[in-house]
Amino acid sequence: MRQLLTATVLPRRVAILVFLAFAFAYFLSALIRAITATLSPTLTLQFALNASDLGLLAGGYFLGFAATQLPLGTWLDRHGPRTVILGFLGVAVLGCVAFSIATSFSGLLAGRILCGVGVSACLMAPLTGYRRWFEAAALMRANSWMLMTGSFGMVASTLPVQWLMPIMGWRMLFWGLAVLLLLSMLLIAWQVPKWDLSVVPAGAAGRAQASYAEVWKHPYFRKMTPIGFFSYGGLVAMQTLWAAPWMIKVGGYSALQAASGMFWINISMLCAFWTWGMVNPWLVRRGHHTDRMIARGLPLSFLLLAALIVMGPSASTLTAALWALYCVSCTFVSLAQPAVGMAFAPALAGRALSAYNLVIFAGVFVVQWGVGLAVDGFKLLGLSEIQAFQSAMSVFLLCCVLSYFYFLIAKSHNPTT
Repeated sequence: MRQLLTATVLPRRVAILVFLAFAFAYFLSALIRAITATLSPTLTLQFALNASDLGLLAGGYFLGFAATQLPLGTWLDRHGPRTVILGFLGVAVLGCVAFSIATSFSGLLAGRILCGVGVSACLMAPLTGYRRWFEAAALMRANSWMLMTGSFGMVASTLPVQWLMPIMGWRMLFWGLAVLLLLSMLLIAWQVPKWDLSVVPAGAAGRAQASYAEVWKHPYFRKMTPIGFFSYGGLVAMQTLWAAPWMIKVGGYSALQAASGMFWINISMLCAFWTWGMVNPWLVRRGHHTDRMIARGLPLSFLLLAALIVMGPSASTLTAALWALYCVSCTFVSLAQPAVGMAFAPALAGRALSAYNLVIFAGVFVVQWGVGLAVDGFKLLGLSEIQAFQSAMSVFLLCCVLSYFYFLIAKSHNPTT
């Protein structure tokens, strides 16, 4: 499979193999992303972390991730997914090793930042390739099923990690992840075709040299930015960190019960993205466009988050179920990512997707750290820990609602949505 493919659309068998190679790397990236939630009780105890420290540690991954997105888009358009992702995954291997040998909070943070940098191409690289190699309906399905693969990684980061902790310890877990990342690099080098610049449509090569200004000034990109930052970024922030501490601090769960709750949350997300992958081609053929589906579906997430905040400790055993429903209802906003890519010519797809990913993961970093800072700040004002969590989440909910109203009133200028 290392030969140069000259056709734009890949044959079905080749496309499946390419998808599987990329999906394995994305599975690992999602596992590394979400593992902090499961390890949070252990790391908090071992390194004496407060809420803002924990938020910064989890957010460090997304800080590293976001920092690479602009150069990543340029490199993807110029050099192609295969070359770029292999270079980045090498950094992820170093990040896992650094995290495993850390003896202080600063060492942990440095390892997390390196991990974020290293896996930052694991979704953008395949989506850039799919934009050229797959037809439109298959592109939407591949996007949803890549996210489903990520949910598999999230699931693996919960109960399986909790079960392995007494056997291996968290340091050996990260050594194992480093080995699996090396294996994913071999699979990608074997199965993913090289980038053939000769298949870029006439006139697009010059556009590939354009700056990011064409992306940032696009009305549709601007329309989707606030909901990408708060609703999509907030979804990832909750799923990969704050849902577990909420279950422990507000819901009264044990660490094992919280890991079990996270397991079922991620199973729910897996099923949601599998369903989106199945129905997206059908929805596209029948004219159900992205903007309309987001406008109708996303408000449900606001109601569910409000229920979590208002019910607080009284939700008791329902807390995990409400978090699962909240996360699933947020998946409507995941449709924005491929829609943004399709709003631009293939030669700019890498930059458009990477720029939007920067928006999302900047949102993750801000929400993860911001919620931690808000919890500590409200506690300093005299609120109890439960009230501090409820107040911090209320601020986050307000930001999500305001971003949604901007989405409704902003003009699109994108006929495909």
